[in-house]
Amino acid sequence: FNLVAPDGKVVLRYEGADRKTIGDLAGDSLMEPGKQIGLADYQGKVVLLNIWGAWCPPCRTEAPEMQKLQDDNKAAGLQVLGVDVHDDIRSQPQDFIRDRALTYPSIYDVGARTLLALKGYPRNTVPSTIVLDRQHKVAAVYLRGTDAQELQPLVKQLTDEKP
Repeated sequence: FNLVAPDGKVVLRYEGADRKTIGDLAGDSLMEPGKQIGLADYQGKVVLLNIWGAWCPPCRTEAPEMQKLQDDNKAAGLQVLGVDVHDDIRSQPQDFIRDRALTYPSIYDVGARTLLALKGYPRNTVPSTIVLDRQHKVAAVYLRGTDAQELQPLVKQLTDEKP
């Protein structure tokens, strides 16, 4: 997968053969230091990668929306996986998670190196969301904040797709 945003588009959709797999995306768990988590842990699941930071005002609104998607679609095969970027002190994003009662896991990635698996991806675009189908091919990229209402139709489509 190599991200290209023609004409400055901030929402990109990919269908069928246009969907490409990304590299093995993994990193240190935010809430369980020393434990590695990543896409390989969610084989066969639709994965919603949400790039966020505790310092990011729009992320404060978006995080509960990601939790709602996780809660409403987990049984159908959705997994939200956060990637916390540019938070130098681990306790700050951990407090962010606890304060919002978020239950989905996040990778702790101070330097946004995890995102190197996504060629051409603007690592400073926070918040942003990458939606992967069950084969972990990119189905959509949102280079801006989003919410459960906007994402739910795509999540439903992808969880309904046969593997």
